[in-house]
Amino acid sequence: MGNPSSSQPPHASDATPVDDPAAHPWRRYVAIGDSFSEGIGDPDPDRPGYHRGWADRLAGELARLTPPGEDLAYANLAVRGKLLDQIAEDQVEPALALRPDLISVCAGGNDILRGADPDEIAVRLDAVVERLASDGATVLLFNATDVKGTPVIGRIRGTVAIYNENVRTIALRHDALVPDMWSLKDLARREMWAEDRLHFSALGHHTIAAMVLDTLGVEHGLEHLRLSPPAPRTWREARASDAAWV
Repeated sequence: MGNPSSSQPPHASDATPVDDPAAHPWRRYVAIGDSFSEGIGDPDPDRPGYHRGWADRLAGELARLTPPGEDLAYANLAVRGKLLDQIAEDQVEPALALRPDLISVCAGGNDILRGADPDEIAVRLDAVVERLASDGATVLLFNATDVKGTPVIGRIRGTVAIYNENVRTIALRHDALVPDMWSLKDLARREMWAEDRLHFSALGHHTIAAMVLDTLGVEHGLEHLRLSPPAPRTWREARASDAAWV
């Protein structure tokens, strides 16, 4: 998890600032949510015990594009395993106290995995987004990736689709931006996922960070990686892999 007390994102000091005041307008970015935003699945080789993740990668690129003489303040308050109500209670007000002008939230996925009604989730998520947007910050609200074809989770694809439509409605209501993970088909590739198949790999987090920058309209230096075709697997190898995961 990113360090809330840090004024600059990890790895930002390694980046070369861009002398372009119009690169982007944001100077204070806060991420809230669960393991997705904490960055689980993308361990940071420079900070043992920490995870980098898409939010740290996003912050690092925004810091690089911040004009010389200015800083990007960044805090990641996300905590793995948190349910929507826990995020609302524990993270929203501390995030707003940091006076962000950009805030990202992904919440409700753990509720969905536990069988929660996506329409009930939407009511509570709407209240969270309304509060986050109340001070004028740009809000990033994530939908879920397409789980078609995945073992176990694939059976709740319909529920995930309803959740995503509700996310879109909430975003329209509060002028939030939605990085569209459902439409990013490369995320279905197994290279994008960590061994547990619940969290994204380093490649997955990199890809998501690039997509978020595109959603923000920021010209960035994160390369959209071209994936080679996956190595063929026999039916037995595929089933053994699925059994190990389940």
